[in-house]
Amino acid sequence: MYKTAAKFSLKKVALAVAVALGATVALQPASAQKAAKAPLVIKISDGVVKIGQLNDMNSLYADLTGQGTVEAGKMAIEDFGGKVHGFPIELVYADHQNKADLAAAKAREWFDSQKVDILGDVGASATALAASEVARQRNKLALLSGPGASRLTNESCNAVTIHYAWDTYALAQVVGRGVVKTGGDSWFFLTADYAFGHALEKDTSDVVKAEGGKVVGGVRHPLNTNDFSSFLLQAQSSKAKIIGLANAGGDTINSIKSANEFGLTKNQRLAGLLLFDNDVHSLGLQVTQGMLLASAFYWDMNDETRKWSRRFFERMKKMPNMLQAGTYSSTLHYLKAVQATGTDDTDTVNKWMRANPINDMFVKNGRIREDGRMMREMYLFEVKSPAESKYPWDYFKLKATVPAEQAFRPLSQSVCPLVKK
Repeated sequence: MYKTAAKFSLKKVALAVAVALGATVALQPASAQKAAKAPLVIKISDGVVKIGQLNDMNSLYADLTGQGTVEAGKMAIEDFGGKVHGFPIELVYADHQNKADLAAAKAREWFDSQKVDILGDVGASATALAASEVARQRNKLALLSGPGASRLTNESCNAVTIHYAWDTYALAQVVGRGVVKTGGDSWFFLTADYAFGHALEKDTSDVVKAEGGKVVGGVRHPLNTNDFSSFLLQAQSSKAKIIGLANAGGDTINSIKSANEFGLTKNQRLAGLLLFDNDVHSLGLQVTQGMLLASAFYWDMNDETRKWSRRFFERMKKMPNMLQAGTYSSTLHYLKAVQATGTDDTDTVNKWMRANPINDMFVKNGRIREDGRMMREMYLFEVKSPAESKYPWDYFKLKATVPAEQAFRPLSQSVCPLVKK
């Protein structure tokens, strides 16, 4: 009798264990079960992960992108370990000379015969628009930290372009609104006559008008000009409270210098819509103090940004700006995607990059939206006075942090064909 009972109990125990084991397997996530059955297949085309950077290496944007952006990309590769799944990572770069046709031709050559996997930076908007169209045709990723035209994720968006650090819409929202709210309600624009300048003027004009201000006029100057006298005469005669500088790099530096020499700043204020640490360093705090600017990055924000920026300084003898920091971050995010997926296939890597958050010294909890816009907060800074600056490159003080949803164009206003209405 006892033996029979014991035998029955053992059967019950065995059955219970079998059921429990089955339930454990069933309760595992489907992805875990799939991973257990199908290990990661490594497939790196041509045996190398090849990143191509198109930059202005020798002209008016060379200080903002140029060799600094190249070094930022190299730092990302080095910090990643120099290899992915045992395959080498290579970075190549070329000078697009701020010419859209040259940028498109180089991108085409790289994709067709040099086996480049992605484009990085592509500083300047006209060159980026041209190169990203080639990337679309070849189904290759374009990670853009240098250019600003908001149309890159709006009317000219495509499935393989990721606009990473900033855009003209965000500059307009952050600086334009900030200036109008402090009394700068009448504007005259001094605009670089190409895609970026046009976009920045339009986006800022829209914000100024929406905030109750008015635009009394504007003038467009050739790219990389040295003589701003005739343009500044028109700005001065407009009587506008604010002269909006819809330009960048050497053009911004020269226009600010000329405005001060011309005496324009005695009665009118300059709004440097795109002003960088590099520009302030070149001009000096005496000339730039009090100017407002927008940025996605400042080297002196916290311990993490300071640590990375000092490493960059050791290489370049200057602190990094948001274009260079953004290039580091976008390159690192791409390499993480290749590592996670085991391939450099465009569609696979693109899907992973858009599905996973971005966390590094440049951004926390960043995400890539369906239109290709990388969403992150933006900052409004004011340039310090000479008395406020305590050490080299101590130039900015934080005035406001603007959440991503307020800084960048809402999807409800987008005309990007990738956006689901």
